[in-house]
Amino acid sequence: MDSIVQPAATEQSSASRNRLLLTVYTAAIFVSALLLFSVQPLFTKMVLPRLGGSPAVWSVAMVFFQSLLLAGYAYAHLLMQVKNRIVPVAVHLVLLIAAFATLPLGIASAYGEPPASGYAVWLLGLFVVSIGLPFFALAANNPLLQAWFVRTGHPAGHDPYFLYASSNIGSFLALLSYPFLLEPMFTLHAQNRFWTAGYGLLILLIAACGTLLLRSPQLTVADARTEEVNAPAPGLVTRLRWIFLAAVPSGLLIAVTAHISTDVAAAPLLWVLPLSLYLLTWVVVFQSRPLLPHKWMLMLQPVAIAGVVVLLAFGGEQNLLLTLGGHQLCFFVIAMACHGELARTRPAAKYLTGFYVALSFGGMVGGLFAGLVAPFTFSWIAEYPILIALAALCRPPANERLAGLVRWYWLPLAALAAALVVPSYATGGLSIWFEDHRVWVAGAVGVLAALLALTFNADRWKIFATVVLALALIRVYPADEGRVTTVRSFFGVHKIVETPGGYFHVLMHGTTIHGAERFRNNDGTPVTGRPEPITYYHKDGGIGQAVSAIRERKGAPLKVAAIGVGSGTLACAAERGESWKFFEIDQSMVDAARDPKNFRYISSCLPDLKPVIGDARLTFAKEPDGAYDLIIVDAYSSDAIPIHLATKEAMKIYKDKLAPHGAVVMHVSNRHLDLETVVVGIADANDLTSWVFNEDSGRDSDYIFSTDVVISAREEADIGKLASSKSWEQTEADDRVRVWSDDYSNILGALYRRLRDGE
Repeated sequence: MDSIVQPAATEQSSASRNRLLLTVYTAAIFVSALLLFSVQPLFTKMVLPRLGGSPAVWSVAMVFFQSLLLAGYAYAHLLMQVKNRIVPVAVHLVLLIAAFATLPLGIASAYGEPPASGYAVWLLGLFVVSIGLPFFALAANNPLLQAWFVRTGHPAGHDPYFLYASSNIGSFLALLSYPFLLEPMFTLHAQNRFWTAGYGLLILLIAACGTLLLRSPQLTVADARTEEVNAPAPGLVTRLRWIFLAAVPSGLLIAVTAHISTDVAAAPLLWVLPLSLYLLTWVVVFQSRPLLPHKWMLMLQPVAIAGVVVLLAFGGEQNLLLTLGGHQLCFFVIAMACHGELARTRPAAKYLTGFYVALSFGGMVGGLFAGLVAPFTFSWIAEYPILIALAALCRPPANERLAGLVRWYWLPLAALAAALVVPSYATGGLSIWFEDHRVWVAGAVGVLAALLALTFNADRWKIFATVVLALALIRVYPADEGRVTTVRSFFGVHKIVETPGGYFHVLMHGTTIHGAERFRNNDGTPVTGRPEPITYYHKDGGIGQAVSAIRERKGAPLKVAAIGVGSGTLACAAERGESWKFFEIDQSMVDAARDPKNFRYISSCLPDLKPVIGDARLTFAKEPDGAYDLIIVDAYSSDAIPIHLATKEAMKIYKDKLAPHGAVVMHVSNRHLDLETVVVGIADANDLTSWVFNEDSGRDSDYIFSTDVVISAREEADIGKLASSKSWEQTEADDRVRVWSDDYSNILGALYRRLRDGE
């Protein structure tokens, strides 16, 4: 009887141990991923107010995080080469404890203001010194814990990649919870405390993982499974393909986000959607039984590529929801196919850490290309079509059906390319027909690429070449009416559009107009003399009325500070004898606005204008106190906002720079966010009274737009006639809306209020 009970008890004990192993390791990997993906927005938001909030902060931060992720994976790979199982556990726990000693997160006190040059290098150094150690320790956890799990002898240890799905679920939840839960509910200080507590919990979980590994009764057997399995080592070609398969979707993640923000719509929080889909693909492909089989994704991938071709040819303004959803759906399918190939070709558990090093390196390469190299190389979002074409090469090798027929495909493809591209260099009916039917022409070639894949199972290089032709046709037959000049810098892509007939020159970012100038009268004659400010800056709009009222109230020439240059329209709001000083972060915009071929506001009205270059939160703070009669804040890029310019600390800077009877005017026109409430709140926190202007101009056809403007001042008399104007409404701070500060902001709340008010 005892001989029967004893094996049963042993079997039950083994099952309990396996459940405990799986629970503890899954929890540790999940918590590690939560911390890893929440520290990025948390610390970057801590840095923004002190470093001026430049978009460069975000880009350099991504380079830092991707680079340190690779370093963490490499550390895990090297650590697991040690045969003694005690050493990796002890070393990693010491590293975690040392990192915990540097918490809570904070900006290194030794760093002052950034230098005049070498800003990116200086910022990278700041990240390394401030959070390098805790982030490095976090980055190593995923591959390291999976390698430990293999060596515990758990029955699932021979294929531990399902734990990677758990890691990405944690990343996915961290990503969504930050803008939707943590940011609206807690200050940065509170978030920092929670994050530090989570780090302490993680150390305990990893210590438990190490203890379970070292106490494993099957340690010898597990080592044999891992170290002595007769699985061939991945070759150089295989490793390079892993890197390529990881790089393409990583680059596409940044490229599709840039395209949506630039050429479709720059809606706040839009970046969350592509990144969420990207993480979701990792969750799905590394499941034991994927919900979406890889063969389905390979079949849909060429259709998705063709879909992107059609969407790029179609443009973004005609049907916003269709194009937004379409781009992201196609991105999801393409990323699923690429990541599915990685999951399909994953090596034996023995080579797990090396596999993750290749994935991390590929992700970093793709991110560097799309995030840093492309903005300095191309004048438009060229990285998006480039990566879409490269996605065709992510397909596995194929045995072509009807190989004899497909073999001769290169000759008709060359003839088709010549027939379609050559007319673009000529004038006449054929070229005009191609321009008018660009969607059908480029789309048909894109569909041809999909048919090659689905019908003939064609070689990936033939599909790639066909996709390249389809994307080239979109470029040679552009959708924009009139002549378009593209200006790209580290801070984004802007288009200067000359409307048909040359009547207007328009500055655009995505579908948002940021300035315009009339160059021809309605009868076609050229406009001469001083340009008239239009768009948001015409004399009857909120900004125009504010300038006029403060000028009349003072009864003498004004001294004005304007944050944001744009097309330079405000230069022509200045009158003779007045002092107007502009502050701008993007030198390329200053260069574009100065060129009279683009806009004549600066050259005609303030030809000697020399804007202060740099982020206004830093540069304007250096101005003397009490210097300005009027401060105009108009620095919003597209429909996104630099939060650090709309906090109570920022408003205090503006107030300090005002003359005794001065006023602050903030241009808050925005399709997606309610910023009036935000500005009224930060003004009230600084003992300023605010009036809101949001009157419809009714003249959009003349590029004269309605504007939302808030003016804030110490006393009612400081804003002159505006105080009695029916167009301006004195507005009290909403007690239900928390005041934005360097420690707290709530983009989601501003978005909700705009949707709630139906605007």
